[in-house]
Amino acid sequence: MGYWQNKVLPKIMKVFDTKAAAAKKAAAAEATKSFDDSKEEISKEFEEKKTELQPKAVEIYEAASPKLKTLVKEPKEAGLKKNSTDVQKFLDELVKIEFPGSKVASETFSKFGASYASGPVFFVFEKVSTFIVTEEKPAEEPATTTTTTTEKEIVTETQPSSTMAKDTHFYRRGWINRASRSLSSS
Repeated sequence: MGYWQNKVLPKIMKVFDTKAAAAKKAAAAEATKSFDDSKEEISKEFEEKKTELQPKAVEIYEAASPKLKTLVKEPKEAGLKKNSTDVQKFLDELVKIEFPGSKVASETFSKFGASYASGPVFFVFEKVSTFIVTEEKPAEEPATTTTTTTEKEIVTETQPSSTMAKDTHFYRRGWINRASRSLSSS
């Protein structure tokens, strides 16, 4: 009974302690608010150091995992929570090159977690994403159409769509006729 009261029960109480959670939430809100107040200064510092930071930031970005790359391009809180260790490593690498705002974002993220520190992290990701060149994928062309012209006739060949092939298959089996008969008899 002594082990239960000394070891297990305090850990359970710590999990369900709402006062500690409220204090953590308030501290995270304060840290995020102070970060929001310093965004203008961070942006100015970023613009001053932009040429120095670009090659270093791109190098760090290229070394990151594909999941983190998509998270930097399209920040989402769910992705931040899933890849929290990768995000922390990425922020630590940005701190090493003295990327503006990364130190505060990294500290806030490590202290309070992904759910409370998403604002500062997304701001840093937004600044990093300005260095990244996005490659647009060419749009895929629809079904290929070939036209052959002769003196007397014009022939147009089109690839059949998948729905037309399915309808033909069902028609051959007689399923479409059966379905139309059952609908018309109702």
